Amino acid sequence: MVAAPYFSSNYYQARRHFAEAAAKANASITSYQHPDAGPDGESLSTDVAWLGPEDAERILLTMSGTHGAEGFCGNGVQTGWFDSGLAAELPPGFAYVAIHAINPHGFAWLRRVTEDNVDLNRNFIDFSTPLPTNDGYDELAEALCPATWDDATIAATREIIYAYADAHGADALQAAVSAGQYNHPDGIFFGGTAATWSHRTLKEIFFRHLSQAKAIAVIDYHTGLGPRGHGERICPAEPNAPSLARVQDWYGDDHTCPALGTSSSADIQGYNMIGMQQAAPQAAITPLALEYGTLPMEEVKLALRADNWLHLHGDLGSAKGRAIKAQVREAFYQDADDWKEMVWERAVETQRLALAGLAG
Repeated sequence: MVAAPYFSSNYYQARRHFAEAAAKANASITSYQHPDAGPDGESLSTDVAWLGPEDAERILLTMSGTHGAEGFCGNGVQTGWFDSGLAAELPPGFAYVAIHAINPHGFAWLRRVTEDNVDLNRNFIDFSTPLPTNDGYDELAEALCPATWDDATIAATREIIYAYADAHGADALQAAVSAGQYNHPDGIFFGGTAATWSHRTLKEIFFRHLSQAKAIAVIDYHTGLGPRGHGERICPAEPNAPSLARVQDWYGDDHTCPALGTSSSADIQGYNMIGMQQAAPQAAITPLALEYGTLPMEEVKLALRADNWLHLHGDLGSAKGRAIKAQVREAFYQDADDWKEMVWERAVETQRLALAGLAG
């Protein structure tokens, strides 16, 4: 298998392999230190690798670790892109930018959320206006995040969740659970009440590196939705947006759009691409989330709920805590050569199409 060596087993190994591969490709690295520490007391950072002219007007930008524990996937691609020599395929005048572990706390602690329990892809909203509401989540909040976590509780709360789906439909359930909510800070898919460290840092990176860009192709790597190993190209744009038209031109029909109801993802608000649009309004931004399947959705959501309980009520060092962390890891990272190969092949194809689109 070609791809397996590019993937790492924990955040610290991932960070080291990424830095070594970027240096091998002669990319420059800028690090942004996180104020908190990892589970072993080690430092955390978001690292940005830049390859190409500093004044490049056409940029391929990849991101990993928006959702913390999902970072294994994007790290493998970013590391492999440098280590394999594929980064040298950049056309003259282009730059490749890799934002590694934008949520390093979640990556290191095996959490999808940030250190303040915020879903970073629900955090890019205007906090000077009233916070969005989610009546469906309000109705399900206690069932989704119970104070106890055992087989009986899981079974009982599952019945409540199924009853909601029976009454309102599967799409309504998905929107209620995962579209984002802003008034249950201890819940899942919480969008926050202020910009997080990762939010502020990502905007700083965007303003620092993208102010001169005229065209930017973005690929944000995610896991946990869809069939195992399949990379769904998700365009987070409105139906009539020019960016969606460019995605159609570059990738053909092999993409989905939550706003059109064609994606495995709910139509969310507050995603990170909004920060890029604010930082680089002069640029034509073509955004894509490349979402890879791992386990069936119900198992992924169960892992999220278990992890939420663990950090609120449990003991991370207990046998139960370790089992839940293994459950979370499996939900967002399949440590299997065939899965890594599927991730790698789809990513290489997608990044090459993005470069061709930028050149066109």
